[in-house]
Amino acid sequence: MPGLAASLKEDGFDDLAQAIMTTDTVPKTSSATVEINGVAVNLLGVAKGSGMIMPDMATMLCFVVTDAQISFAALNKIVKTGVEQSFNLITVDGDTSTNDTVLVMANGAAKNSWIDEENQESLGVFTEALHKIFKDLALQIVSDGEGTTKVVTVRVIGARNKEEAMNGARTIANSALVKTAFFGEDANWGRIIAALGRSGCHFQPDRVSIAFDDTVMVENGLGLGKEAEEKASQVLQQKEFTVTVDLRDGNESVEVFTTDLTCDYVNINADYRS
Repeated sequence: MPGLAASLKEDGFDDLAQAIMTTDTVPKTSSATVEINGVAVNLLGVAKGSGMIMPDMATMLCFVVTDAQISFAALNKIVKTGVEQSFNLITVDGDTSTNDTVLVMANGAAKNSWIDEENQESLGVFTEALHKIFKDLALQIVSDGEGTTKVVTVRVIGARNKEEAMNGARTIANSALVKTAFFGEDANWGRIIAALGRSGCHFQPDRVSIAFDDTVMVENGLGLGKEAEEKASQVLQQKEFTVTVDLRDGNESVEVFTTDLTCDYVNINADYRS
């Protein structure tokens, strides 16, 4: 401990990012500076995570420090909402762990006017900055998922309620068959609608449409043919793309961020033991 204390330095955040890595291949940091009533306020975040990434418990750590002067009640609230909109929307392999932490520490050194519920403009500016850091770090975790070659946004729209939309999106995002199809660059929409069917999400199959980015491959539950499939397969050759499933059954929507499932993922977890 004395050695650790002696090594503390103002620019040591990169060392922290490196030190907490396990199967991560790159350190993960994100920062922002915002102005609160004419005073510069700084935020700096670091995270680790690569495998066993599935909320609400995942093998991930996130630490954010800020010199903002902000009330505990306000900070506690926006941390919780921010986690729900970022770290709780990612998955790499659908597996969980007993350990996860998101910790935000504010020391007030900026001496800005207090950020609290009574100062909504300042609270809004700080909230946006913190939530952007959360989202950035969460997507860095997905991008650095074990063996990952693709980052995929699974968007379910037109659902009756948020819970059903989330069930549908998470089941698709965690389906081994769907994720291996992503790896194989196979626009296999049957696997997607099959996962949706076992998710508990209410839908009418003859209303569903499925698109890969802007390429619609399924309309009213029916595939649109070879040309549409070829265009969709081209989309899957990209590093990042979005799968949109429109249920046409309501007005709610959600997004979940996932990866493909690769041979390297299997090799890493066949050889790696903590």
